[in-house]
Amino acid sequence: MAEMKQVLVPDIGDYKGVSVIEVMFKVGDTINEDDTLLTLETDKAAMDIPSPYTGVVKEMHVEIGDKISRGSLILVLECAEQIPTPAPLLKGGSDTAPAAPVAAQAVAAPVTPPFEKGGAVGISAHASPAIRRFARELGVDIGQVKGSGEKGRVTKDDVQLFVKAALAQPRGAAGGNGLQVLDMPIFDFAKFGTIESRPLSRIQKISGANLHRNWVTIPHVTQFDEADITDMEAFRKQLGAEYAKQNIKITPLAFMLKAVVAALQKFPKFNTSLDGENLIYKQYFHIGVAVDTPDGLMVPVLRDVDKKGIVQLAQELAEISAKARDKKITANDMQGGCFTISSLGGIGGTAFTPIINAPEVAILGVSKSSMKPVYQDGQFVPRLMLPLSVSYDHRVIDGAAAARFTAYLAQVLSDIRRLAL
Repeated sequence: MAEMKQVLVPDIGDYKGVSVIEVMFKVGDTINEDDTLLTLETDKAAMDIPSPYTGVVKEMHVEIGDKISRGSLILVLECAEQIPTPAPLLKGGSDTAPAAPVAAQAVAAPVTPPFEKGGAVGISAHASPAIRRFARELGVDIGQVKGSGEKGRVTKDDVQLFVKAALAQPRGAAGGNGLQVLDMPIFDFAKFGTIESRPLSRIQKISGANLHRNWVTIPHVTQFDEADITDMEAFRKQLGAEYAKQNIKITPLAFMLKAVVAALQKFPKFNTSLDGENLIYKQYFHIGVAVDTPDGLMVPVLRDVDKKGIVQLAQELAEISAKARDKKITANDMQGGCFTISSLGGIGGTAFTPIINAPEVAILGVSKSSMKPVYQDGQFVPRLMLPLSVSYDHRVIDGAAAARFTAYLAQVLSDIRRLAL
């Protein structure tokens, strides 16, 4: 049975009459626990207010420009029964730091300064921490975005329009990355025959900008190899038959997830991110999986793959893929990945060069398996071979390490007993 919950402004220290500069939701929207509801701005800091519950917005009691204080009613949520109600925390402007303490003296510590130098002389970017985080995720320099909000504040729409405009512009001779390239030629295609113009989907616009940035700023090298998955495939079919009555489909990708984790554990440099002159080694194993949707490619992330079995991973793969195709996936579902798998095995192909999903440093491409004659014990025998393509950031990983990683990955897939080690 649904329950109505009032969401109030949490402890924001000694501040009173704080300005609401951004509202993230409206009546009818679904909110998840910890989603940012609104952004407040004091004379010293900007701060995000998270939701303590998951539910549907039934009433809104604030709007941009309102002055609110601790205890002010923000909105009313319709929540499902037995929704946990953790004590609300105040989020700061850093997306990597933990939630800020509620004590007044600590409020300003983790937040982003309200102004930072913009892209032109005398121009400053005025944006909330949530919008700055959104811009960073899209690879946008917030200082170059012109704000249309109150007092020139940069809004989410401003960032999206900036990306759209950037995609529409030809790449000039003095690109932002210093690339010396000619402008793309302009054609009137209608001169040659009948045409139809269709706009790119929102996902294509956003991912296109990210893919372009990753390709031109990361020195890609791709290592190719093959894995003998004859035994793995036999076991997969046996396991699939056992779980068919439970409507659980055991796909090769579930095995690849476990094999990738084994390779990342043996070669930890592949589980890093480049931060200036430092390498960030991650002690967790969250693996992204590229999903083909009608609107474009999406990469949901499966978390803690090292702690889950094949059957559980198969279930989660089916669930997260369905969410992506049904447009129910959230931004949080696509964040925090360490390594990505892009599988074209169900379609075809013998090899390809996948583009690294920054800030990761490597990605696995999987093509279609095929039966091949393999020379074993003095004779040729038919074996099911799976093509593997590992693209890596050559600033972090050298060729020898990439060859060892790919060979080990193929070895694990060829003998799935190693997954138990």
